[in-house]
Amino acid sequence: MQLIPGSFSRKILSSVFILTIVLTGCNNQESSEKTAEQAPALVKAPAFNADSAYAFVQKQVDFGPRVPNTPAHKATGDYLAAKLKALGMQVTEQNFVATTYDGKKLNARNIIGSYNPGAQKRILLASHWDSRPFADQDSVAKTKPVLAANDGASGVGIILEVARVISLQASKPDIGVDVIFFDAEDWGNSDEATGEYGGYCLGSQYWAKNKHVPGYTAYFGVLLDMAGAKGATFLKEGYSVQLADNVVRQVWNTASRLGYSNFFIDQRGSSITDDHLPVNRDAHIPMIDIIHTQQNNLAHTFFDQWHTADDTMEHIDPKTLHAVGQTLIQVIYQEAQDQPL
Repeated sequence: MQLIPGSFSRKILSSVFILTIVLTGCNNQESSEKTAEQAPALVKAPAFNADSAYAFVQKQVDFGPRVPNTPAHKATGDYLAAKLKALGMQVTEQNFVATTYDGKKLNARNIIGSYNPGAQKRILLASHWDSRPFADQDSVAKTKPVLAANDGASGVGIILEVARVISLQASKPDIGVDVIFFDAEDWGNSDEATGEYGGYCLGSQYWAKNKHVPGYTAYFGVLLDMAGAKGATFLKEGYSVQLADNVVRQVWNTASRLGYSNFFIDQRGSSITDDHLPVNRDAHIPMIDIIHTQQNNLAHTFFDQWHTADDTMEHIDPKTLHAVGQTLIQVIYQEAQDQPL
């Protein structure tokens, strides 16, 4: 990540996009309303089970902090790979050594699952599965590793449930779905690290330049980050609008038609440096970021427990998991019927 004075140390706030929120808000709303009026009917899609997704989040947290080079990290990775295999996916484990901004060597692995690998049209779902090694935003326990129930585990849990739901269907979507759990996302420090990503997003940077299948591409991708907290709001992340606006509109319109507009806010938000950027820039796949950002709160961009020792299960809400997960399932089934919203 690039250091921007006055920004948060993990996900970088772009002042340019903040200044455009007021100017573009009305146009975005009018565009979304017009698109919704002209959109095709919702196709029948299976139900997302929020309790199951919650259990997948809990399972990860039960391992403890998933910090690279620790036993908990290895055990969690083994669990995720085995779970994807059990759900009928073709699994690839991409092992690599990542060098952190402060010179540490991490034994990392991106965990990739492919449903219907022979399908030409593919959708990519991603989240990071590692957790931050230090709670730098905590007022007391700044050196303590983060349990990362929301900042990592929530997105993985939602995607696991999406995969489980698809695997159970007698009539499966005639489309390819790939899952990537990126590793080594959360070790950076924008105040100390140099370079575009500030030491973050090591797994996605590696994958984008070393795809698990030569020549791999996808129709589009969706990244989940901090996707399960109580009262979550997902503004239209700035880089996503800039690089994959059609996908943003499709996902937000789908969420609105499903009744989740209180989660998916029709407003352009901050630009966040996250795992979707290497996928866009280096892998050349349009990927958006569904990430919890707060409205009209420049002093605290992310959820209240971000990068603290308090990022625990008590703040995870099945209602938020359901809103995100059901939206993703609907998007997949709309695409399978060639009726994107």
